Amino acid sequence: MRMISLQSGSNGNCIYVEADGVRLLVDAGISGRQAEVRLNQHGLDIRQIDAVLISHDHVDHTRSLGIFQRKYALPAYVTEKTLAAARRHRLGNLGDVRHFDAGTRLCFGRVTVETVATPHDGADGVAFVVDDGRSRLGILTDLGHAFAGLDDLVASLDAVLIESNFDPDLLANGPRPEYVKQRVRGPGGHLSNHDAAEVLHRANGRLRWACLGHLSEDNNRPDLVLSTHQAILGDRFPLHLASRYAAGQALDV
Repeated sequence: MRMISLQSGSNGNCIYVEADGVRLLVDAGISGRQAEVRLNQHGLDIRQIDAVLISHDHVDHTRSLGIFQRKYALPAYVTEKTLAAARRHRLGNLGDVRHFDAGTRLCFGRVTVETVATPHDGADGVAFVVDDGRSRLGILTDLGHAFAGLDDLVASLDAVLIESNFDPDLLANGPRPEYVKQRVRGPGGHLSNHDAAEVLHRANGRLRWACLGHLSEDNNRPDLVLSTHQAILGDRFPLHLASRYAAGQALDV
């Protein structure tokens, strides 16, 4: 199984996952052109993607869903509530839309994608676990908080992209309005660096690597992310960062 973060952050999210010949994109928050170019950098053709999975309705995850559909003819998997809420972003005409219910499993040949309901403040948000029968990869961003069951979920994974969104001190002293700060650190917001590191720390040793994503531009820094995680995790497994601005390296599991 292989994962490539094409971009991760409030300015746009799109993650490539390949498993047993199945090629998926998780979220459509970057432009079609960006997705095409960044996949090409890894020798991949966006027109050979099998499906786009949408995690929730916020614009940084859905803004280009219409382009991915109309220009590249990619099937979209999304809950009905998520799509209804996302239409406020002017997605345009959509063709091949396949609805699922949060908590169900999607099947692509021998690959299963588990959808996990999250308490993030979207309309009907989910996280995803891709399972090819040999390895399990989690794409876990926009989680709200470290909800019941998250520890067990992470302990079942071989690799994970998990949000590590903010540093509490930078958030508290940053430029955002107070209501935004309360949202970010509230039960429908995001995991802090410490929150994410503690979740990983409580995993049972199965993880082979973790990629830390959805870093806030104003309320975090890459060095703080790594230093916080390393202080809690030590050198238990490799840590990677998902860029807000470019495609990352291919990570295999």
